[in-house]
Amino acid sequence: MHDLKRHIVDVPDFPKPGILFRDFSALLRYRLHETVAALSEQVTDEEWTQIDALAGIESRGFVLAAALATEHRKGLVMARKQGKLPPPTVRESYDLEYGTDALEIKPGTGRILLVDDVLATGGTMRAAANVCSSAGYNVIGILVLIDLRLVQNFRWRSLSARSVIRYDS
Repeated sequence: MHDLKRHIVDVPDFPKPGILFRDFSALLRYRLHETVAALSEQVTDEEWTQIDALAGIESRGFVLAAALATEHRKGLVMARKQGKLPPPTVRESYDLEYGTDALEIKPGTGRILLVDDVLATGGTMRAAANVCSSAGYNVIGILVLIDLRLVQNFRWRSLSARSVIRYDS
């Protein structure tokens, strides 16, 4: 379908020993248009009409969400790391593969498509969906570029994550 996977570089032991980081920097440099097109194809035309904004998860999710928002003439909402947004914010803490963190978002309304670069254990995505919902948004879809398949059939409420590239651990 898409020959995007060959542009992803495996970086062992980053950011900590034992973690295999999937670096998609080359996709942004050499295949950004194709990457955005492949992500766009995961959402039907009818679904695009129902989306008010895309919510990108810090930081690489911002890049993808902003490109998709521009392509589809939608708004952009940022799910940021703790302390990066001025008040008022809504916060959600979560566990990572290699520690803990928190996401914050500005309160708002509307139907959003949640976008990130990688789905690994699902902790960040679950926290992002929770914080978006708590902040007043209606999360109507979840989209990632890369699904590491560490969590089979990730779901948040009734939503499954859609992805362009999948790895079978």
